[in-house]
This record gives sequence, structure tokens and C-alpha cells, in this order.
Amino acid sequence: MIIADLHIHSEHSSDGEELVACITHTCLHKGIKHFSITDHNSVKGTAQAIYFAGNKDIHFIPGIEIDCNYQGTDLHVLGYNINWQSDDFAVLEKEIHDKVMDSFSEMISNIQRLGFVINADAVRNKAGNKLPTGELIAEVMLSDEQYYSPLLLPYMQGGERSDMPYINFYLDYFAQGKPAFVPVEYMSYQDTIALIKDNGGTAIVAHPGLNLKNKEVIAEELLSKGAEGLEVFNNYHTLEQISYFGSLVQQKSAIMTCGSDFHGKTKPLIQLGQFNKDNKFEEYLDNSIRRLFTFSEI
Repeated sequence: MIIADLHIHSEHSSDGEELVACITHTCLHKGIKHFSITDHNSVKGTAQAIYFAGNKDIHFIPGIEIDCNYQGTDLHVLGYNINWQSDDFAVLEKEIHDKVMDSFSEMISNIQRLGFVINADAVRNKAGNKLPTGELIAEVMLSDEQYYSPLLLPYMQGGERSDMPYINFYLDYFAQGKPAFVPVEYMSYQDTIALIKDNGGTAIVAHPGLNLKNKEVIAEELLSKGAEGLEVFNNYHTLEQISYFGSLVQQKSAIMTCGSDFHGKTKPLIQLGQFNKDNKFEEYLDNSIRRLFTFSEI
């Protein structure tokens, strides 16, 4: 079996923290043979990954995870084997940066309106040169007693949402459809597919079961409208979802991928190379990865 993790975030993601060198070292230590750094709307870690993976028993695949929207639903699309040196990706990152920064004040206003106590400048200072995120807002509130309130109890030690408090807070309050959500005008799904393909890449819909919860049937439309595959194995899909998406991919002769969606402290229970899977799709996954990439040795 090919041992791969094709969905990893580094310090170059707004909600990531791990150095590319450390990610590469950990992958080597765990016996992961093929990996991809897929930072949010950024390829800044690619050159580093190529350097650190060079002359080692590991194969790096240039990648990115792009925020986009399909008929009112926010999605993430992974682009593999892209021409990461294209100016298109620098333009994308700048556009997303400006849009998210424009939404930040409303994020703060929304969470304050719900009864939370937070200082916007404290979040900006914590972010440094990164984008301020919903997860970071949670981290700031949970790390300073001046922001404590009963509303934070589920995310504090021992609380029912304390296993991964930062991402859980984001999912409960800032995710699409949640009470503090602020819409951002992301690129359309079709334009995202075109961006990836115009730069020589392969477009794969990331964790469709997470973004399409209760609307999983839309995945078939996404395949018919340009995506070349689905990320079937990840840490968000139930066995039922894995079976559904895996069977759909096989039926369409599309590409099946796997990835942990590792972030570091934002998602502390998610480790490199670990994700939910179903052995009945193992051979198809191996063949999909062979279709995706040309390896000198597999």
C-alpha cells in the first residue's frame, strides 16, 4: 500500500503552526512516503518542502487548498501538481487576505453580540503577520482570564467541546450557517477549477462530507463540473460517508485521495498520516495515487 498524507497545513496557513522542516521530518519518521503541503490559498511552503524532501526517502507533491463557493455553499478544493511558481497563486493569496481582513471587524462584532468578551487588537496582535481567524479568537479568549465567561465553559478543560477547543469554537460559531458567521466572497467553484487546471494541476474536492453535510449528493455535481476526484479518506468522514464517496468515485472512475488535514495546535487530535479509512477501497486508493502522480519508485 502507498503510504501517503496529501492534506497537510504548515505555518504558512492562517491556522497552521508547524514548520515545513518539522513536517517533513515527522513524515519521514512515520514512514510516510508521499506528502503534500496544502496550505490555505498559499504556496509559500512549497520551495521549503522541495528542499527538505530532496535526496530523502520521501516524495513531495506541490499542493494548495483553495476556498471557493458553489451555489451558496463554501467549499475547499485541493490542487495537486500545480505550477506553484505561477503568479496566479500570489494574486489569489493577496485577494483572499484582503477579503478576510475586511471581514474581521464583523467577526468580532458578531461574537461580542452573542455575549463573548474579546478585544480585537489582542487578536490582531496574536495573529502577527497572519490572518486573524475564528480559531485564533477562541485561543485568545481561552488564554486570558479577562475574557472568561460561562459561554466558554464547553471549551475549557473538562468541557464537552474541550478536546479540540479552537476548531470546535470555530465550527460552533464561525462556520457557514453558525451565529457569528461572516460571509466572504470567495472565488466561484468553476473559476477555482479553472485556476488549478490552467496551472497544470489536478482538482480534488477536500473533505466533501464536512462542507456538504446533509447535502452529500452535490458531490456528484462537483465531479461532473470539473473536479477530477474527491478526498474520501480524512478525519471528518464517517464510515457511511467514506462508503458513499468511495463508491461514487469508483462509479465515476474518478480519483480518490487521502489526507489528515493536519494543522497542529488548532486540531490537536489530528496527527500526520492518520485519517479514517475503509480497507475495501485500499487498492483503488493506491491506483488513484498512481494516476495522480508519476513516481520514480513506489
